[in-house]
Amino acid sequence: MLREINFDGIVGPTHNFAGLSLGNLAAAAHAGQVSHPRAAALQGLAKMRANLALGLAQGFFAPLPRPDQAWLEALAADETMDTALIAGAWSASAMWAANAATVSPAPDTADGRCHLTVANLVTMPHRAHEWPDTLRQLRLAFADTSHFAVHGPVPPCFGDEGAANHMRLTSAHGELGLEIFVYGRSGGAFPARQHEQASRLVARRHRLDPARVLFIEQNPEAIAGGAFHNDVVAVANERVLFTHEQAFADPVGAYWAIRETFPEVEIVTVPASQVSLAQAVRSYLFNAQLVTLPTGEMALVVPIEAWGSAPVRQWLDAMTAGNGPIRQVVPVDVRQSMANGGGPACLRLRVVANPATVDPRFLLDEAKADRIEEVIAQIWPETLEPHQLGDERLTRQVREARAALLAALDLGELA
Repeated sequence: MLREINFDGIVGPTHNFAGLSLGNLAAAAHAGQVSHPRAAALQGLAKMRANLALGLAQGFFAPLPRPDQAWLEALAADETMDTALIAGAWSASAMWAANAATVSPAPDTADGRCHLTVANLVTMPHRAHEWPDTLRQLRLAFADTSHFAVHGPVPPCFGDEGAANHMRLTSAHGELGLEIFVYGRSGGAFPARQHEQASRLVARRHRLDPARVLFIEQNPEAIAGGAFHNDVVAVANERVLFTHEQAFADPVGAYWAIRETFPEVEIVTVPASQVSLAQAVRSYLFNAQLVTLPTGEMALVVPIEAWGSAPVRQWLDAMTAGNGPIRQVVPVDVRQSMANGGGPACLRLRVVANPATVDPRFLLDEAKADRIEEVIAQIWPETLEPHQLGDERLTRQVREARAALLAALDLGELA
């Protein structure tokens, strides 16, 4: 039976606030501050546990090896090297699993397999070296080639940021869907990270029916306003598209094309007059997990920053009091991730699959969550300051921490 499984990235022990992500307003605002890797990882794990309690299928990915020694060697690292490059080798940004890959479920593909293309993330240097280790993990978790096809990255001349710029509409997760690829052209002072040709290449590679695919341009104003990925201003689940009024360059044309291909869509649009683009970006209202509960109702898992914003809370209360498709709102605390520019949706990759076809080591249950929590609570650094990046003692500590986690999860192949 096909189910949607949310795979969250476990926050790594090098979680820090180096402010490396141009266009990510939260990351820039907290650059240079003290981070709390242990709290960040425990917050992410608590969100995963909460999803399990809602009756959702939950998976995870392990942190990537950091600092990335191979990358440092490729850069001929020495004491004269730019500190931003050193920070890039330590970045724990792979915690945001929405950027791990683009996923097309089996009902949408010509060969009836779930296709995953690892994202190249070439726009940002600190992320551009993630994909080899991410690919290794994807090929381990989804090794059953009768059910999965895991692809390498698209050519680096085309920036690809994964599922953060991809949405899917369908009557049910296991049914044929409409896949929507959102790309950018201009973000003013900020780069548009998803290239149109990268999206088109992924659609061809996944062997999608061209009649069931749309390519929609993100609003340049949204990119300039801090929506560096589409999932900061829009999210879809089954038949529902939840979006800000200013998410797309041509919203009228986008809505028409979506309705023409998928008539049963319910588009829930938040007007800028009620929640401004700046408020949407600041609160990460749309960087939420829109999920279908076992009851069939939909819930919106939002960061507590959205719940605490007066205009956002007012809109959410009015929405749930009405007769719309989203029936409840579930606030979660992911403050450490939010301070670096990643909300609940950033932390997870959605994969529609039969859980029995996935390597069980990557599927979460309470016993496994207990083991993960024990390692994090005992070994993850409590605090980390940017000036510590490169410290030899800290290097040993974080490598030992990751090794302990892999051992607890029987994932020695990733060492």
